[in-house]
Amino acid sequence: MNKEKFLEKIIIIDYGSQFTQLIARKVRECGVYSEIINFNKIKNLINEKKIKGIILSGGPLTITKRKSENLNNDILNLNLPILGICYGHQILAKKFNGKIKKSKTREFGHAIVKSYSKSSITKNFFNKNKSLVWMSHQDIVYKLPHGFKKVAFTNNSKYAIITNEKKKYYGVQFHPEVSHTQNGKIIIKNFLFNICKIKKTWNLKKQKEILISDIREKVKNNKVICALSGGVDSSVVALLLKKAIGKKLTCIFINTGLLRKNEEYEVLNNFKKKFKLKLIYIDASKTFLSSLKNVDNPETKRKIIGKLFIKLFEKYAKKIKNVKFLAQGTLYPDLIESKTVTGSPSSKIKSHHNVGGLPKRMKLNLVEPLNSLFKDEVRKLGKELSLSNDLLLRHPFPGPGLAIRIPGKITSEKINILKEADHIFINELKKSKLYNKIWQAYAALLPLKTVGVMGDKRTYEYTCLLRAVTSEDGMTADFFPFSKNFFQNVSNNIINSVSGINRVVYDITTKPPSTIELE
Repeated sequence: MNKEKFLEKIIIIDYGSQFTQLIARKVRECGVYSEIINFNKIKNLINEKKIKGIILSGGPLTITKRKSENLNNDILNLNLPILGICYGHQILAKKFNGKIKKSKTREFGHAIVKSYSKSSITKNFFNKNKSLVWMSHQDIVYKLPHGFKKVAFTNNSKYAIITNEKKKYYGVQFHPEVSHTQNGKIIIKNFLFNICKIKKTWNLKKQKEILISDIREKVKNNKVICALSGGVDSSVVALLLKKAIGKKLTCIFINTGLLRKNEEYEVLNNFKKKFKLKLIYIDASKTFLSSLKNVDNPETKRKIIGKLFIKLFEKYAKKIKNVKFLAQGTLYPDLIESKTVTGSPSSKIKSHHNVGGLPKRMKLNLVEPLNSLFKDEVRKLGKELSLSNDLLLRHPFPGPGLAIRIPGKITSEKINILKEADHIFINELKKSKLYNKIWQAYAALLPLKTVGVMGDKRTYEYTCLLRAVTSEDGMTADFFPFSKNFFQNVSNNIINSVSGINRVVYDITTKPPSTIELE
């Protein structure tokens, strides 16, 4: 039996929001254990004794449609405090005869929420009776539900915060779990400690122990191969597995030909020599390049790459014998953009090669110990596992590699051009001591040639796009504000050093509305 079953917990009911795991993450940051469950599986909670509160997530559905979900009576019968967020706020209001309608004006992005009355959920939340929050909705509560009072409002949402203090039911139209909500964590803390009265029982050491225990319970005496890329995610998975199953682990590193410059040598040096892991190196660059020939659809690219990975892993698993599991460093953002984790309705953004890009029928069972965590949480876990800083602080690099940084058709010429440009950009960041201030940075090669002038001669070459973002968890991101001097240096270096590029541009869009990667 897992240790988490003995911990006091918060249950998060998932209605399909892109931000559901962000709620869990904020709860973990407060030192409290939480579990996410599908809204259809609430009956499983009836006999649970350690639940101290319920959080209802947001979701893509509209409450004004017949197919929208209702609040299950089984939840109410638990007699526990409830916090409804966005869709959860609306579904809570509807249950107690509040009225919801489609708003004339949608709210997506920042809004100012203003205080109307006091509540235990908003203690220390407002600054001079107002607070900056992040909205993402088109339906609004326009009639107050029975037994509730109005606590706060925005220009568009008359009932942005509502409460029933007697029953300990609370609804907020905005998203306190996202970093764009200024004092969002205060809402979460108020709910956990002032209302639910839950104790702090969760920490990183306990998380590590539970993950190792879960791996042992799942794998038992079977052998495991680990898809090792050299990034922080797969590195942490490899070290967790080593602690959990020891010699039953074999790591496989596949050179797709779509890696950054010299990356394969760095991986082999780190993991074969430093960590003494059993490691198989496969150079499959020609296979991947030929399979991607004339493919320009990004979803098709991801699926081809995902299937090739699995094909190669299964091939080498046969050589090792008695391998039943494939371990990979899948994170929560990978899952939520590809598919819903709990089975609740959510919108697919793109298929990650290690999730939506996998074949439907696989001979190997998946082990994904990090699939409920975010990048920064994985880094903290890696530190607990004594992973070196150069690996811990490495920027995220996608499994499909440079394939999704070359929109359109992929050629060996484009790959070589991009490798050089990206290498220059990353080195300039390190020289300028900016690398560790940035969440993720990369160069991309756009399918766009433009006219330029070099040495009084006409050129007609590719455009290089630079992207650098700051983020807390990868779910939202802002562009990094480089100085003019930095832009000049990196642009000159790329254009002067890389044959095939005559123009450099910088991407200043945030996430949302864009994603961090181009494809």
